[in-house]
Amino acid sequence: MNSIEINKLAQGVLLNTYSRPEFVLDHGKGVFLYDKEGNEYLDCVAGIAVNALGYQHPVLTDTLKKQADKLWHCSNLYHNEPQIKTAELLVKHTFADKVFFSNSGAEAMEGAIKIARKWGYKTKGEKASNIITFRNSFHGRTYAAVSATGQPKFWEGFHPIVPGFNFAEFNDIDSVRNLISDDTCAVLIEPIQGESGIFAADKDFLVELKKLCDEFNCLLIFDEIQCGIGRTGTFCAYEQYNIQPDIMTIAKPLAGGLPIGAILMNNKAAQYIEPGNHGSTFGGGPLITAVAEKVIQIISEPAFLKNVKEMGAYLKTSLEQLKTDYPEIKEVRGTGLMLGVEFSFDPQNIIKECLNQRLLICKAGNNTARFLPPLIIEKQHIDMAVSKFVKAIQQVRKK
Repeated sequence: MNSIEINKLAQGVLLNTYSRPEFVLDHGKGVFLYDKEGNEYLDCVAGIAVNALGYQHPVLTDTLKKQADKLWHCSNLYHNEPQIKTAELLVKHTFADKVFFSNSGAEAMEGAIKIARKWGYKTKGEKASNIITFRNSFHGRTYAAVSATGQPKFWEGFHPIVPGFNFAEFNDIDSVRNLISDDTCAVLIEPIQGESGIFAADKDFLVELKKLCDEFNCLLIFDEIQCGIGRTGTFCAYEQYNIQPDIMTIAKPLAGGLPIGAILMNNKAAQYIEPGNHGSTFGGGPLITAVAEKVIQIISEPAFLKNVKEMGAYLKTSLEQLKTDYPEIKEVRGTGLMLGVEFSFDPQNIIKECLNQRLLICKAGNNTARFLPPLIIEKQHIDMAVSKFVKAIQQVRKK
């Protein structure tokens, strides 16, 4: 089938939840994607921060093929070795004592909320179910996750939302202090708010937030679904703040493009979860975790993370230099290879024009173009991306 035929079929059979361009992606190699007609696209979306090692990575491909010949699925009624080895690596490279695997970031967030509320119930009583989260946050599309999301536009048409969430102002410790109480079981935060426009938490704010959680005996939950697993130049973003959460959710890049999520937690948070409290039929299956194990091994290497920092700094500097000739660029924000370019207007037309330049980027918030390239990107690819980005801005200027 060609792209026209596939688009026509899609309109008839797919639920209308995405506004997609008309080309149809067919395969990828390295940092490039190719459509059905053979056109090459420089990918700076990476499946929304998922394809951390690009496409057709030989180690991942070989691992997947070998595991496919052994065991795909056995459910969580039984042990499988890849799951346990992957959990061991996550414990080794993070604060965590225990790991639970899910199929997505939203599922991981649902589980984290359940774990926090069970902990509150056991340690502080039945009323200790309230969770403080933050305005402009994004935590997923399932019911508890979207209810924890501090953007009412995601609730519209889906009321009643799940109760028990209170919203503080990001980077404003006084707003948290005004909400926290003995009925609070947890505070949930993204160290870097991704969907709202790439806004990082201040270090002093997170330090004070941790102190406040300790003072009121409640859990601190980090959502690192987008910013974790190497994206910011450290294995986890929390490492850059010199504090540790009690629970953390991860997902997107964990299996290099295969569906997986995970809840990481310390023993304090995990202590009251017992068989029957939570589960997943598919979570942590051997096919997915065999690949995830290799992803963790590759990304956790100091040399790999050092290169992410260097490439991120190079991309950020290259984008910041555009502000001189393009005053419509207000700010370049972000850390590592999680960057946002804020415009003085909605950049949707620029993002569309980037498609014509065969560059894939995506939007964040109302006025930010987001760069989330594979973590294997090199300088020549960054130069190419910036050049295409400039051409897109110039074309939009002419219209």
